[in-house]
Amino acid sequence: DQNDLDLKIQDQVIHLTFLRCLVLITVGLGLICVLLLVFIILQHITITAERDRIKSYKNTAEEFNQTINSLQDNHTDLTIKKSQLQDNFNSLSQKNLELESQVRSLSDQLKKESKRGQICCFWSSSLLMHVYSFLKCLCKNLCGLDGFFLSNEFKSWSDSRQYCRDHGADLVIINSGEKQVSFLWIGLSDRQQEGNMKWVDNSPLKQGFWLKGEPNDQGGDEDCIELMPSNPVLNNWNDLSCSEKRKGILYII
Repeated sequence: DQNDLDLKIQDQVIHLTFLRCLVLITVGLGLICVLLLVFIILQHITITAERDRIKSYKNTAEEFNQTINSLQDNHTDLTIKKSQLQDNFNSLSQKNLELESQVRSLSDQLKKESKRGQICCFWSSSLLMHVYSFLKCLCKNLCGLDGFFLSNEFKSWSDSRQYCRDHGADLVIINSGEKQVSFLWIGLSDRQQEGNMKWVDNSPLKQGFWLKGEPNDQGGDEDCIELMPSNPVLNNWNDLSCSEKRKGILYII
């Protein structure tokens, strides 16, 4: 009986030991599986990130390649254009040399013709004097006054004066009744100093042909002078705002 009891106890001890070992093995295998799963997940994350990084590098490399190709194309185009410009420059240089040669040839020919008395050579100053005389004669025939010309556009006083200057003239200075002719801007104003009338050549006003009650500087901005043909009398000057539109009388200086 004692032997049977010992055998049973021994069997139970062996069974418990086996169960304990089985539990430890199971727990160990579970931990190994968990660690493997964590490792696999981490590897997947790492591989995915690396793949995305490689893809990004690839896209960047492709963009760089496209940029390089574009720059190479631009460089080729610029090289071609440079070559074309160089050809054009060479062509123009050649034409310039040819023109210089022609000018020298014509100059020599003109000198020879001038010496032979076959042509009359007028220098620029002489030609300008003839043109000036012609313009004065033309203005006299058209306007009836020596050196005067009537503009055909309505402008402000300042624009009218600039128009005159652009044509080698200026607004008329009236110092006699013969010049008192039309409804136009004349070269008189007190723009620099109120009440101090001056002509466009900075000479002071000596004789005026004012309407009755003028100049009155109505509104405080009437600084330029016009002629008013609606008043047939000799005295028909009126001060007016310089921004109003009027024709101007040009006087060729």
